Amino acid sequence: MTTRRETGMAAPHRVLILGAGYAGMAAAIQLAARTKGREDVRVTLVNPQERFTERLRLHTVATGQQVAEMNIPKLLEGTGARFVRGWVTAMDANARIVRIDDDRVLHYDTLVYGLGGVADTTTVRGVEEHAYTLDSAQDAEVLAERLARLGRGTVVVGGSGLTGVESAAEIAERHPGLNVVLLGRQEPGAAMGPRPKAYLRATLTRLGVQVRSGIEVVGVRPDSIELAGGESVAADVVLWTSGTRVSPLAAAAGLTVDERGRVVTDAALRSVSHPDVYAVGDAAAIRQGYGVMHGTCQGGMPTGVHAAVSIVRALDGKRPKPFRFGYYHTPVSLGRHDAVVQFTHPDDSPRRVYLTGRIAARYKETVTASPWPTYGRMKRLPTSGAFWPRGGRFTRVRGVR
Repeated sequence: MTTRRETGMAAPHRVLILGAGYAGMAAAIQLAARTKGREDVRVTLVNPQERFTERLRLHTVATGQQVAEMNIPKLLEGTGARFVRGWVTAMDANARIVRIDDDRVLHYDTLVYGLGGVADTTTVRGVEEHAYTLDSAQDAEVLAERLARLGRGTVVVGGSGLTGVESAAEIAERHPGLNVVLLGRQEPGAAMGPRPKAYLRATLTRLGVQVRSGIEVVGVRPDSIELAGGESVAADVVLWTSGTRVSPLAAAAGLTVDERGRVVTDAALRSVSHPDVYAVGDAAAIRQGYGVMHGTCQGGMPTGVHAAVSIVRALDGKRPKPFRFGYYHTPVSLGRHDAVVQFTHPDDSPRRVYLTGRIAARYKETVTASPWPTYGRMKRLPTSGAFWPRGGRFTRVRGVR
């Protein structure tokens, strides 16, 4: 990265952050707070809407429950960062430009790429046309209206990962007149220890959720789901939570990406092909000692903070440090008053310690509610965001210091 000090140029260094998810917001707040008052840096955050999407609450929004609306420009007030509302429609990583809504062009010196994942509606026939997703608050609100009108019938949740489990439990609790079916390849809570997994399964049974594991969905129709082998399951509503995909913009821009389209990064979270681009959150393929990180809020926010700190270090002529992160929990809500929390080793494998019931529900709510006040705290005291589990031996990558 070329610094202003090295070039002698009066123009400020332009840092452009794409995406205001958990990771992108962390990067924007950290960078704005750490460069506040500096005339040699200009920070711009781009996002399609001013409302911050609490992805951890979308399954509750989908059942008609109200959540607070969090305004991104208002949070940025006083930081000096600029907010641009619009969709990123194209990038040119060599020319260092980003096109917004097809008709606006933004130039950058350093880019933070945080266009995270959405539900993969492309690999199974009919999902795009006939299934609901939870990619935004608007998506969740549309589903909530449909469920409210349904009254009675069958809701099929496709995908037995954590989003599918939380959604199925929430729908079953809020709409006891509906028949809720959870379908997926894996058993719900498959990565948990035996006891918390058994608790999760028993709670789903208590809520009336019919669970079918080892299932492969091959098609979605207006009134049913088609399974491999020819069987079909009647469905008045289908919610699709199986798998995610990332924006193709990074690959189209010439950045080196992995098989899933995520930007491949070096140890400092810079693109291996374009070191003036940092990738964070779901958009990045970040390798740790245990393998490539998977997308979660607990890991996404630290990547944003680390990218911001690294950019400031580079602007000051210092070398960015390697990023290290270790997982510490998997909290899963099972309705409003029940949950299971599996504590984990840094590589995300389960520990023996876990929580269930109301105490777990309170723990999960604390986790869910924490990002927004954390951003506010980082705005006032940026160093407060630089603490997370580094993971010890689990995260060391040989040859990286």
